[in-house]
Amino acid sequence: MARELLSQDELAELAAELGDWDVSGAELRRTFRFGNFVEAFGFMTSAALVAEKMNHHPNWSNVYSTVEVALNTHDRGGVTELDAALARAMDGLAGGAS
Repeated sequence: MARELLSQDELAELAAELGDWDVSGAELRRTFRFGNFVEAFGFMTSAALVAEKMNHHPNWSNVYSTVEVALNTHDRGGVTELDAALARAMDGLAGGAS
């Protein structure tokens, strides 16, 4: 998977695709809200397995039913296709989370 920084045009396209993500700056950000702690933790467990397979790990935190996620490719100093792929995967895992 490409580890080159996405261009401004590519970031704009990504922002349109990933409507629930903040694509401004040097990272992708999203807050996931679940019905309870177990749902939030289950999401994090599933996302962790995907991230490990990708060898690309999120910056995130969890408080009860809320998971805050920030994605960037640290060694590139910004957003790459790896971040976009992990964001897409997380969206798929989140189901009906807001």
